[in-house]
Amino acid sequence: MTGDGMQGTGPVGLAGGWSLERRTGDAASLHDAPVEARRIVRVHAVERPALVLGSTQAATDVDDSAARRRGVDVVRRRSGGGAVFLAPGAQLWVDVVVPAGDPLHDDDVERASWWVGDWWSAALASGAGWTAADGHLEVHRSSLGDRSAGRIACFASVGPGEVVVERSGAVQKLVGISQRRTRWAARFQTVAHTRWDAGDLLGLLDPAVASRVAEPLRTRVAPAVDGVNAAERLLDTLLRTLPA
Repeated sequence: MTGDGMQGTGPVGLAGGWSLERRTGDAASLHDAPVEARRIVRVHAVERPALVLGSTQAATDVDDSAARRRGVDVVRRRSGGGAVFLAPGAQLWVDVVVPAGDPLHDDDVERASWWVGDWWSAALASGAGWTAADGHLEVHRSSLGDRSAGRIACFASVGPGEVVVERSGAVQKLVGISQRRTRWAARFQTVAHTRWDAGDLLGLLDPAVASRVAEPLRTRVAPAVDGVNAAERLLDTLLRTLPA
């Protein structure tokens, strides 16, 4: 056991000075893992569904009665952005921590996550077998697109470092990233879906709030890979290609 509501293995040393930890538990316990001043990659698996709010997101965005009926935990992370819905087997959730002074650490908050997107994009092209026929992968290298939508739901907008795919002129988000920064380190929380149904998230939001993000969540989001087995192959590629 690594803490209340959480089990874990590791750490395991990887190339490039990275330490791998695998953790399973409830979303609140997993989000409370410390930001330590060393290179860490953490692979998280939730045991039950959760709606995770951004650090400053209004609690009134949530339909509490719907969450209770569906047995969904409502928790808050310490990084910014909007809500993310997590469920067992529905996403690949990987955190990376880099200490201040590390070659990968950047004081520019917008630029800091570009390398994370590059890492994910390269792994998708290799481990998930993305080809030109599947669409053009791209890492977003400018500021948050639709700020109002992004404050409600992470995947309703695209921010720095996040990975999108362009197919026939339409752009869909594949990988979401949020940051938590301290004086000693930066933690990047990354999520890619293995299955996606916009209704899972929309049904947990206040109806008036949900209406403001319904269109982007239904049309501008796609799973990065299909199913748990594909996610494991992608994870293996991510771990083998961590930056030195």
